[in-house]
Amino acid sequence: MERVASGFSRKTVQSDTIRSMQIRIEAPDDIPHVHAVNRAAFESATEAMLVDALRTQAGVISLVAAEDDGVVGHIMFSPVRLRGAEDVRAMALAPMAVVPGRQRSGIGSELVRDGLARCRQQGVEAVFVVGHPTYYPRFGFGPASIFGITCEFEVPDDAFMALELAPGALRGRSGQVFFHEAFRAF
Repeated sequence: MERVASGFSRKTVQSDTIRSMQIRIEAPDDIPHVHAVNRAAFESATEAMLVDALRTQAGVISLVAAEDDGVVGHIMFSPVRLRGAEDVRAMALAPMAVVPGRQRSGIGSELVRDGLARCRQQGVEAVFVVGHPTYYPRFGFGPASIFGITCEFEVPDDAFMALELAPGALRGRSGQVFFHEAFRAF
């Protein structure tokens, strides 16, 4: 790993399925590429527009997976409010995108791992995600309902998950997670 000016490490990954790839903080020059990655991965402009809105309206952690031929993946974490436990510093993992030709090659997993590490380094105590119930548990996520926490959006119980980055951060808490208002605009 290489240390960069921001104080974070820039991770370079090489394997049989992942070419030389770098996970790093999104740079201004990456913005049109991040937009394109999200548009391609989700086959619509909705998530790409959400990323653009969150970038300007919320204090986000936005990472890219970059290779020699450009940005191939993106992940964003944005602040959420946990009504009933407002003192818990929490973020939402959303969205995460990998270009269609590179999906299922480990890029998304590297983005999640690096993003969670950066959240932890920045003092985030819990992360919430609405996602596939067989994908996110590999990173330690479990149903948020075990903590007595619900989502403002109507989603299946097993798809709304939580991860404590600070042990015990959600223990004895209950409430409802409210995402940034940009999520309601799209």
